[in-house]
Amino acid sequence: MDRADFVHLVRLSEHASADDSDGYRRGVAVFAALGYLWVFACLGLAAGIIAWVVGGLGQGVRFSFTRGWLLLFALGLLWATLRALWVRFDEPDGVPLERADAPALFEALDRIRQRIDGPAVHRVYLDSEFNASIRQLPRFGLFGGAVNHLSIGLPLLMALDRRRLLSVLAHEYGHLRGNHGKLSAWIYRTRMSWLKLDASFQRDEGVMAFASQAFFRWYFPRFAAKTFALARQDEYEADRVAARLLGTRVVAGALTEIVVKSAWYAETFWPAHWSRAAGEPIPAGPFSAMASQLRAPMAPDFARAALRAALRSVSDVDDTHPVLRDRLEALDEKPGLPSWSEKSALALLADAPRWTAHFDDEWRRDHATDWKQHHAYLVRVGERVAALAASSGRNNADEMVEWADCARRLDAAADVRGHYERALQLTENHPGALRGLAQLLPAQDRGARLAVLERLHESSVASRWWAARTAVAALEDPDAGGHDERALKLWRERTKAAEEAEQRAWEEITATPCFSQITRHDLSEFELGELKADLGRCMPVSRAWLVRKNLREFPWRRAYVVFLELPQMGDDERWQLCRQLEQTLSLPGAALVLWAGHSPTLEQIERQAFGAIWARTAE
Repeated sequence: MDRADFVHLVRLSEHASADDSDGYRRGVAVFAALGYLWVFACLGLAAGIIAWVVGGLGQGVRFSFTRGWLLLFALGLLWATLRALWVRFDEPDGVPLERADAPALFEALDRIRQRIDGPAVHRVYLDSEFNASIRQLPRFGLFGGAVNHLSIGLPLLMALDRRRLLSVLAHEYGHLRGNHGKLSAWIYRTRMSWLKLDASFQRDEGVMAFASQAFFRWYFPRFAAKTFALARQDEYEADRVAARLLGTRVVAGALTEIVVKSAWYAETFWPAHWSRAAGEPIPAGPFSAMASQLRAPMAPDFARAALRAALRSVSDVDDTHPVLRDRLEALDEKPGLPSWSEKSALALLADAPRWTAHFDDEWRRDHATDWKQHHAYLVRVGERVAALAASSGRNNADEMVEWADCARRLDAAADVRGHYERALQLTENHPGALRGLAQLLPAQDRGARLAVLERLHESSVASRWWAARTAVAALEDPDAGGHDERALKLWRERTKAAEEAEQRAWEEITATPCFSQITRHDLSEFELGELKADLGRCMPVSRAWLVRKNLREFPWRRAYVVFLELPQMGDDERWQLCRQLEQTLSLPGAALVLWAGHSPTLEQIERQAFGAIWARTAE
């Protein structure tokens, strides 16, 4: 099923829900039962074949090849069906909490349960995520009830005060309430069971696996689309449950504070924490520093920008959770920045410093290797900055741009505008300098940014796609100034033309033979060191080769083909890894990543790719 058909089915389910909510829910239950009917039909077919074969033997019927094949088929079908009825699920990540670990938290959960009159939360977990969630896991496969698991993130406890945190827990608990909650929970468990079973069948071969895969390909998209409106309604109802317990203002404040602080958590805190690796070779625990920062008021400019970005989001079919604007509207609350939580909810834990230290230690263990490699990377960048600074009076335009770019890797807020301007004095309309200058100019200075982007678009054919996309984003940003329809139309036309050229260039990289139009790579020692560091972090890679691909579409653009030896992976895993590396490898141009297999073979790579640039050594 393609995306358009899926969206159409989702819209139909939404209309059905709006027209007749009870009828829609009955229809969802019937369609969900279809999956169970398939399982029982397979079970009945297997049992019938076995009974027929065994019964015939009991009546003296001669055992034939056909009967033997049918018996084997029936036994395989029976095994697969019984496995479907006994799907096992992993428990959530995190540390299980006992009542003695957080008596105030458990007392609050007891009060929420009493007021909602809902089922018990059987297990509570504390984890390191900026989130809270509740999951119902089947107790006995597809049947026999469920176990309710509540997961609470330590960063969320740090970010919200007690009442707002309890509103989040009440929302999660609201998913379990009443008959509607039971239907939603049953649908959720059923969906998880089918997904788990489908993943199991994908690894199998044979007639049964083929039939199962065909059924799931038909059933899953329709099941997901038909139940989408139910899941979306369930989110609104859970908000209403929380609002009845703690008030709409508390719920709205929690929703908004989470949106702003989660943006800060992802965009500001973690980059700043990893930047500490420049001077600290040993991993630093993030959670002890996080506690005070999450409790502090957010910077007004950042908070307003994060809220505006969230309010511009539109609910779509990729996520059953509605966006912030829709949730506030359903609560009849106006959007706006809340008063920030003055005290965290960490007091719900009996010994908060113990848990902070626990997750700090866990994070340091889990990220020790990554931190060590990042430290080495930042040291190399720092050394390069120092070398370029020492030769500042002799640097050419390329070196001035490299100096500025490296300084920004060490500190995103580094004042390097003068470096880019000096590069433009040395080489008028230098593409790298114009791009860096456009990135540094504030969004509110739209006129200056567009002027720089105009220069870049006119002077560098290879940069037109980036310049046009950046200009369109600036013109579409309502916070950057008034709407300029004429300029926006022009830049959109330029974007379309540039995208066509980019597509031709990428087709030239991928469609031409991998060993045609190639020369030795042109990376500098520093650039090659960056690439080798990336390869060292990718554990499946044992050897790597690099060549430059000379493009007819953009003769002056740097483009590359990377060949990898991946001895311990299957072809599907190799394909996924190569596509991922195309987006993440530190290369100064587009790259096609291929593995040594049938085409090209390892022998062809060794003969034509100018020698390996990197090989993993035993540590």
